[in-house]
Amino acid sequence: MAAQQIGRRTLLLGAGVLALTTACSSRTSGPEQSRGTATATTTSGPVRGVRRETGVAFLGIPFAQPPVGALRFAAPAPPIPWTDTRDCTAYGPTAQVKQLSEVTAIPEPSIPGDDILTVNVFTPNPDPDAKLPVLVWIHGGGFVAGSPASPWYDGAAFNRDGVVLVSAGYRLGIEGFLHLDDAPDNRGVLDWIAALTWVRDNIAAFGGDPAKVTIAGQSAGGGAVWALMNTPSAKGLFRAGISESGALTQPNDRATALAMSALFTKRTGRPATAAALRDLSKTGLQDLEDKLRALGPDSSAATLLGLAPWADGTLIPATSAEVLKSDADQYVPLMLGFTAHEFNAAPLTGNRPPVTDTTLPAALGALGFDPSTAAAFTLAYPGLTANQIAGQAQSDVVIRMPSYRVAEMRAGRQQPTWLYEFTWTSTAPDYQGMSFHCLDVPFAFDLLRAQGVTAVTGSNPPQALADAIHQAWVSFVSNGDPGDAWPRYTLDRRETMIWSDASHVQSDPFAAQRPIWLR
Repeated sequence: MAAQQIGRRTLLLGAGVLALTTACSSRTSGPEQSRGTATATTTSGPVRGVRRETGVAFLGIPFAQPPVGALRFAAPAPPIPWTDTRDCTAYGPTAQVKQLSEVTAIPEPSIPGDDILTVNVFTPNPDPDAKLPVLVWIHGGGFVAGSPASPWYDGAAFNRDGVVLVSAGYRLGIEGFLHLDDAPDNRGVLDWIAALTWVRDNIAAFGGDPAKVTIAGQSAGGGAVWALMNTPSAKGLFRAGISESGALTQPNDRATALAMSALFTKRTGRPATAAALRDLSKTGLQDLEDKLRALGPDSSAATLLGLAPWADGTLIPATSAEVLKSDADQYVPLMLGFTAHEFNAAPLTGNRPPVTDTTLPAALGALGFDPSTAAAFTLAYPGLTANQIAGQAQSDVVIRMPSYRVAEMRAGRQQPTWLYEFTWTSTAPDYQGMSFHCLDVPFAFDLLRAQGVTAVTGSNPPQALADAIHQAWVSFVSNGDPGDAWPRYTLDRRETMIWSDASHVQSDPFAAQRPIWLR
């Protein structure tokens, strides 16, 4: 998705800034390795991980062959087996070649190399008899960037609380999602399914229970959870889902996917085929993707959001909009929600003039609000300036409204659903007073001391809030329910967890927005 800028920092849908060059190899470094190693046996061969205070980390384990050569735009192929113990004590290569901006909220490294279809397994106890619950994390990044190797995605706190955490890499952008006439569609989705299949077949060797798998993700990762919930071939690979500020307007429709392919050829002069792209270098393909996604007179919503899961009629049968209108039986519990402000600061920054009372109707019109709906939206957020209203509208259209619609749809079908809003605001200078996109991630992972956290939260983020959110996640992963203090979302009460300095459950907190969000 589009970059949203706040001051000198840029919020992306999970994209990152940290640069690492180490890959999964025989080299190890860092204080954790002094504690020794441990081994586990996968269906492809034995692997070695590094012991840590909270368990063992196995990093960069292949769940598929490197997508190069004939496999570059193919469905993921099973790993080639090995016999010697494979050293997996450092993160493997990433699909992300470059960040979407110079500085981003979440530090997510770009690591060079071809072996990008790997998982990182953090386990408190690699005993096959442990049968621990498992959380599979799918990173964000607008489906075009991001990395599973972020220090914000470390499994230490989950391991401390008896949960196995798995983070997975997948193909991004053109390689993962552009429709090509001579290649399978939704290759990134196929990668997610391959990773989950690997978890089903191997996680017991790391102490996990394949019958107790929850999938989770933030932003584009939350959109991945939604897409997988509506992908028949993924059924049975997980028992619950968590969508954190999820991109729930995807899967796109077929017209959007085909328009993106046509735009690719128009802007690059190359046919949208695997044969024409297979031999390009990673940087060469990235350059073409930059041309495809650049803003221009022929830009549309598809330019920014078109490289994403889409309803191809085979792997993914229906668009997000179609699912909301159907009688689809989403068989798994879902916990979902959003931050209060997501992208509110975007209209406040950059070279654009601020939105005024005069220009507000046009700004809201560009987001799909007709005059009467725009007026109602302004009334739903009293006390805000025109510029603040424009920012809130962007947050609502991109993240908040789609998530609310999903909660309403599922509650209407009596499917187990829990809704939250994260309202705690940052005290950091560049983010002060904002509860923005990505801010809740280190609270959910209980990693407030991780690299880069205080740069976006401020110097003293509340540990009590992290304790509460993280415990709700642990309970949900363990039991399919976040606990007695957080009731299900139902249409009669619409009870929603408000995560704040004084967290509480509120009945129908979005009554003013509902007529607009459900229009």
